[in-house]
Amino acid sequence: MARKHKAHHEEEHENEERWLVSFADMMTLLFALFMVLFSISSVNTSKFEALQKSLNDAFSGAVLDGGKSMLNAGSSADETQQSSVQPPLPSLRPLTDIQGAKTSKQSAAEAEKKSKQEEQDFRALKRRIDNLAKDAGLQGKVNVTVRRRGLVIQLLTDKVFFQSGSATLKPYAKGLVDKIAVVIRGEREHPIVVEGHTDSQPISGSQYPSNWELSGARAGAVIRDFTANGVNPRRVSGGMYASQEPIDSNSTSEGRAKNRRVEIVLSRLNAPVTTDTESHP
Repeated sequence: MARKHKAHHEEEHENEERWLVSFADMMTLLFALFMVLFSISSVNTSKFEALQKSLNDAFSGAVLDGGKSMLNAGSSADETQQSSVQPPLPSLRPLTDIQGAKTSKQSAAEAEKKSKQEEQDFRALKRRIDNLAKDAGLQGKVNVTVRRRGLVIQLLTDKVFFQSGSATLKPYAKGLVDKIAVVIRGEREHPIVVEGHTDSQPISGSQYPSNWELSGARAGAVIRDFTANGVNPRRVSGGMYASQEPIDSNSTSEGRAKNRRVEIVLSRLNAPVTTDTESHP
């Protein structure tokens, strides 16, 4: 008979020393905490004094403007306001800002110089054309002014440069237009706009159906004369305005005579020096 063996089971005992692990962890953390506190409490006196001195210099005005107001927070409001007016960190402005400011000033100065030179050139041209009109005995029929838009040469067409209802330059007047063209040709720079204007009276007995066509044809006649005398056609443009831009009243014969005109405009390339609508030498 087989002998029965009793199963022997070892009894499991609880590990009573596990608390040592937690205790060791806690002691490690406390040790780290005390080390941190000790390192914080140990101050390098020389480094602390250097830091204190640099902060004192910064907030006393040696480095930053308005530092005294920041350091003395309890000072009067007047001192704080006075300090805040000063521009912050003038010595630390970016180099690009400084260069940009210089470039802007140079550009403004250059633009003003060009504008003044253009004004002088216009006045010189005005004197030359005034002398041409005087020599031709047409003072009062050729008005030259320097305006915001440029140099304006105004030809009063009433029975001087054109016959009534005609767009053909009269021979005597054509000689003066030729001379004006030579002056403008030598200038070689400014764009030229030739504008035709009429009075408000309807056309009768003319080859042109209305004042629109007549004003455009007269402007075209002046442009053809200019280009025939060597003015670069690319500089020239024309416009017809009929009676839409009068310079005087159309209710009187004198006013209508002033409104019948051709204007030759040398357009400005630069902003005018003055804000006047018209300037005289």
